[in-house]
Amino acid sequence: MSDQLETRCTAPLVGSARLQAVLWDMDGTLLESEQLWDIGMRELSLHLGGPMSEETRRATIGGPLDLSVWRAFHGLGLDPTPDEQTAAEDWLNAYMAGLFAQGLRWRPGAQAALDAVRREGLGQALVTNTGRRLCEVALETLGRDRFDHTVCGDEVPAGKPDPAPYRRAAELLGVDPAQCLAIEDSPTGAASAEAAGCAVLVVPSLVEVPGSPRRVFRSTLEGLTVADLRELHGSGRP
Repeated sequence: MSDQLETRCTAPLVGSARLQAVLWDMDGTLLESEQLWDIGMRELSLHLGGPMSEETRRATIGGPLDLSVWRAFHGLGLDPTPDEQTAAEDWLNAYMAGLFAQGLRWRPGAQAALDAVRREGLGQALVTNTGRRLCEVALETLGRDRFDHTVCGDEVPAGKPDPAPYRRAAELLGVDPAQCLAIEDSPTGAASAEAAGCAVLVVPSLVEVPGSPRRVFRSTLEGLTVADLRELHGSGRP
């Protein structure tokens, strides 16, 4: 297997569930869009009345839109009314749609890894906290035909770190979460996939992700093969 793998996973190779599907996070994992969210969140904070602290920004990475917007208010010492919360979410969605429309860049190795999984015939789903409106823009770059299903943050009862998005993806694919490998870049996303029962491959983007027995780490998607994914899935089973 590629020497890009970091052996920070402490679990032994146990568990009999074979890999049946790969579940991909989007922002910061497949696309270099987390940097765009950084711009958007900081602009939202200015729109609400002041600059965003680094602590607040870090707390929003990978989170659901409604919670991230609330944290932007909270970071400024504001307590939004429901109407103010909704208006801020609409503002951020419109701002991000403009950024997404200017073009999205792939994360290194992501496109080749997606295509390798598709050629192998494994199930493949996109699982993102981003809402459907922005996801549809991103799919123009990602390619809809690369995924059997897409699960967006506004289509489940609760977004990441809740397990609902990953459970829904497994359900749509007709597989058990234990048969899935989720690929994530953030603590929020990794927690969601792990809580759903998936093994998790973490390829960090903007923030460090803590280790756990169900998580294995890799520094990049470049050179990633399906054989690697099968081995990583086995390494990440409890």
